[in-house]
Amino acid sequence: MIRNLNILLIFTSVLMLSGVYALKFSIENTASERTALIAEIDSQEGQLSLLKADEAVLSQPGHIEPIVRRHELALAIAPVKQEQFGAFADLPMRPAKPNSSAMDSLFESLEAGIDPIDAILELEGIE
Repeated sequence: MIRNLNILLIFTSVLMLSGVYALKFSIENTASERTALIAEIDSQEGQLSLLKADEAVLSQPGHIEPIVRRHELALAIAPVKQEQFGAFADLPMRPAKPNSSAMDSLFESLEAGIDPIDAILELEGIE
């Protein structure tokens, strides 16, 4: 009986030891993947900052103006004129004040337990 118990304990110990080593190698693999991902993120952040710097240089007016002058006739573009913009007089006036008596009657009917939306739906035959 004790012999069988010892064999079982040794087998269990070996099994647990192999499980611990498998877990250790799995963790080491995960750590190396994490390190590789961090290095890749750092590299991509460096490339992104370089692209942002290139965009800043290429979008400067001093860089764009000669290109625009060179292709001005082909693109049929011209400087913006003041007449192209609207005036304040063209803006619509503010709407009139809302009908407060209608709102008051709506709230009174809601307090009385009458739902005006249901009444409209019943008249339309939707409900």
